[in-house]
This record gives sequence, structure tokens and C-alpha cells, in this order.
Amino acid sequence: MEQNKIPQATAKRLPLYYRFLNNLYQQGKMRVSSKELSEAVKVDSATIRRDFSYFGALGKKGYGYNVEYLLGFFKSTLDQHEITNVALIGVGNLGTAFLHYNFLKNNNIRITMAFDTDDSKVGTEVGGVPVYHVNELEDKISGIEVAILTIPAEEADAAANRLVELGIKGILNFTPARITVPNYIRVHHIDLTVELQSLVYFLKHYSLEEE
Repeated sequence: MEQNKIPQATAKRLPLYYRFLNNLYQQGKMRVSSKELSEAVKVDSATIRRDFSYFGALGKKGYGYNVEYLLGFFKSTLDQHEITNVALIGVGNLGTAFLHYNFLKNNNIRITMAFDTDDSKVGTEVGGVPVYHVNELEDKISGIEVAILTIPAEEADAAANRLVELGIKGILNFTPARITVPNYIRVHHIDLTVELQSLVYFLKHYSLEEE
């Protein structure tokens, strides 16, 4: 089935399934039920079965799902066999945390370079990743299609425009700014303050049973 025929809500859950299945495989578990998957990833069983149905018969009634087969299937579906190099723009507190983590649990995604304006950071390595001056973007970023923005909000639009001109196709935006880019560029906004406020609001006004 063509990937663009899969609902976006399903597509967003695929990495969750992959991560849990990978953990099961590392533990030596050979099969898993939709109920076990449901409890682990906090998605109801009916939704999991519907998500999986978009890809054909992935399991057997009464048996559940073969962990190794599912892991291989989602690894291919999520292009886990391909390395995706990522550039980080902004080596402040959050950016530094990203560089030290560097997606170790997802070995197909690697931050391979970082950029900042702080001369004390330029020319150093953080988490094994070289830090360049933002003025070197044009010289260094060739071939990279994904960037993470962890810079002040007022700098986000200009940085995004510059990245688009350099061939970036996807931006993970951790700034509060809603950047403006051409419609062929995919941007995912993650505002940690908004997420925290949302969590607190739901804690106060909704029970998990209501959801």
C-alpha cells in the first residue's frame, strides 16, 4: 500500500510500535498480542489492529504477532535501514542535550553537525558532534535534508528561510515561533511550554477514564 494512503494518525504511531517491538526483540520475546501492545504503547487494541490492517495480514487470530517479523516489517516501513543525517541549529541548553543524546535508540538518525554563533562553542565537539559557526552553513550542510531548530524564537524565521534555500526538506522546530516556509517543506512544531501547560490542564480537568 502506498505510504501516502495511510492516515497521518496511524503514521505517527508507527515509531511507537517500532520502539516497543525492538525492546521486545532485545528481550528475546518471539510473539506479542494486540492487548500487550495496547498496554505498552497506550493505544487501544482496536486502533492497533486497524493500524496494522493498512499493511495487510501482519498477525494471526489466536496467535498474535510475530515480534521478529513485525520488527523487520516496520524497520523497512520506517526506512530504518537508511541513515538520515541531521543538522542542529542552536547549541544552547536544549541543543546540547540533543547532541549528548543523539538519538542513540534510533541508530538510523544521527545529528552529524551543529551550528551556533557562540565563538566559545565553535570549533569544539559536543557529544562527539562538531560545532560550526552559522556562517558556515552554506559550506557544510550539503546533502542534509533534516534540521532541528533550538534557537531563540526571534531568529527562527530567518534560520528556516536560510535552511530552505540550502535544500532542507524537513524541520523539527523547538522554538515557540510558527515559522513560515514553502508548502513543500514539512515542519513539526514542538513547543515544550505548550505541551506542559496542556498536561497540567488535562490533569486538573479530565480523568483518564473520560478519555
